[in-house]
Amino acid sequence: MNEPHDGVAVALKPIAEAEAIALALQSRRSINLFEPEPVGEAVLMEAIELASWAPNHRMTEPWKFYVIGKRTKQSIAQCAADFEAETKGARSGEARLKRLLAIPAYFIVTTAVGKDDLTDREDYAATCCAVQNLSLYLWQRGVGVKWTTGAITREQRFYDLLGIDPTKEMIVGFFWYGLPKVVPEQSRKPVSEIAVRLP
Repeated sequence: MNEPHDGVAVALKPIAEAEAIALALQSRRSINLFEPEPVGEAVLMEAIELASWAPNHRMTEPWKFYVIGKRTKQSIAQCAADFEAETKGARSGEARLKRLLAIPAYFIVTTAVGKDDLTDREDYAATCCAVQNLSLYLWQRGVGVKWTTGAITREQRFYDLLGIDPTKEMIVGFFWYGLPKVVPEQSRKPVSEIAVRLP
């Protein structure tokens, strides 16, 4: 038995049984630099299946995962580079194209929209939970993910390229994935600064 809470003794599983998930939560990082070889779609499909077990109010399952092939990858990179060139200049656009083509693989995640503000908010939150499921599974398989939400993800041309109707789906993120070349160090605030105990 563990320490009683409000006078009631509770039985928890041994902490050792939770160590693997604790390590995944603490060690996962957003990856910016990848090895050039793609890991293949099979592991991504495994992660998508697990992502779908995220909690979602009303069981709406609002998420959709777009698995990007080579031809669409090239089109996405060019679209983003063109947008970059328009907003920041030709040299910036060229650098963007080179950068994106060096990423081994992409996927896109959307969430359903258009019902009402509350449902859309709940569905967006659920889709973010699904992304966390996916990211943690991939991390445990040795695959890194970068979740990007740059301006291109809000451009109509990006929606058109992907064949997405923005009145029905909102792009939650443009994701890069592959084997990490560099895993950055990070830290977090101590729990004493973020946990608020109310009487």
